[in-house]
Amino acid sequence: MILLLRAAVPLFLSMVMGMAGTVVVTSVLGKHDTVTLAAFAVVTAVLNPAGAAVQGALRGLGPFVAPYREDPAGAVPIVRDARWLSLATGVAGALAVLCVPALASRTGVPGEVVREMGLLPVLLAVYLLVFASTGGASTILVALGRSGDVLWSNLAFGVVLSGLTATLVPAYGLTGVGVAWAVAGTVAAVVASLCLRRALGRPIGQARPRMSEIVGLAKVSIPLAGTVLIKFGVLGVVTFAASTTGTRDTAAHAVLTTLTGVMMMASLSVAQASVPEVARARDVAGARRANRTAALLAVAGTLVGAGLLLGLGERVLVLFSDDSAVRERVLALLPLMLLSSALDAAQAVQGIGLTALKRSAASLVYFAAGYGLLVLAAVPVARTWGITGLWVAMALANGLLVVLQGTGFHRHSAKVGSPAWVRPGTAVRGA
Repeated sequence: MILLLRAAVPLFLSMVMGMAGTVVVTSVLGKHDTVTLAAFAVVTAVLNPAGAAVQGALRGLGPFVAPYREDPAGAVPIVRDARWLSLATGVAGALAVLCVPALASRTGVPGEVVREMGLLPVLLAVYLLVFASTGGASTILVALGRSGDVLWSNLAFGVVLSGLTATLVPAYGLTGVGVAWAVAGTVAAVVASLCLRRALGRPIGQARPRMSEIVGLAKVSIPLAGTVLIKFGVLGVVTFAASTTGTRDTAAHAVLTTLTGVMMMASLSVAQASVPEVARARDVAGARRANRTAALLAVAGTLVGAGLLLGLGERVLVLFSDDSAVRERVLALLPLMLLSSALDAAQAVQGIGLTALKRSAASLVYFAAGYGLLVLAAVPVARTWGITGLWVAMALANGLLVVLQGTGFHRHSAKVGSPAWVRPGTAVRGA
């Protein structure tokens, strides 16, 4: 448990730093101009899922690198393969961001908002490509037991993004944000690459792509990216359903969703930190013990956050809304949101545990089943029971995922250490 905490705390702080930078951007743009903020919101509506999908794909590298913790230099061929895969996913994400203006024009976004985007989609596409060029450096560092190094790249990103945004936006608007994001991403990529070089103990160098090994990485990474896309897509449908219930309820749903994102940082950091421990387990008991410890820590972190929210209540919510009716609605739904978050934390650990076992395709199937039911129910539930019904539905969906992912992890982990079990990383050894 202590080892997991040591690995998870730097990851949690890294997420906080990343979120702090985006909060500063939103705040600066909100004070700059309403149309500018609206244009930024439209672009980031595509950037966020695209970036999360790229990041999700890169997280699939963990179980391949983890067996090399005692011999980091031996992981260099995998790191080279990972670069090719990450560049492919980065190009896909960048193309999606570049299409935002055309998509916005065809979906009825006001012309002044589309024109306000300017060079922002191009600059954010550059950012995604730069991020992808690191070849999943952060994931590799975590897998090698160097999660503390991940903090430095995210700290660099948050500080540079905040400083440049505050400096450039007054004069250049959204173009200033794009420049700030691209420069911050480049600085963070350089820091991450230097940390990775030090962790590996030798230059990464260049090599021709090994297609069979890259396909092996993709079989774990791409389903994980698909899981992220499903979650973002379904939550988007839920938000749309919430928007049909009334202005105040929509605002309350937005606040609850934001709080959920904050709550999930602890569980995601623990889940990511558990990947090397599960991947390196030599037997069934070891894999299940690491997964069980991570699940307990993730749920405990969520419960601590829940206690703080319930205790502070109004004093926290006033930061999100000046409307007392919205705050009252959020307070009334807070227990439901916290239940949904606790279940989400537990299922996330089980799902990432399946990734550590190189069974992310199974997790994708479970996610499609659980969230598929939610997307079918969202609009009818919102019309009948409002956002209260929506949050009940989300809690039920997350509860179903706990059962599906937990059962799946139990079934697949039963093969760890058996003669038929292929140790994570063995398929990609060799220079």
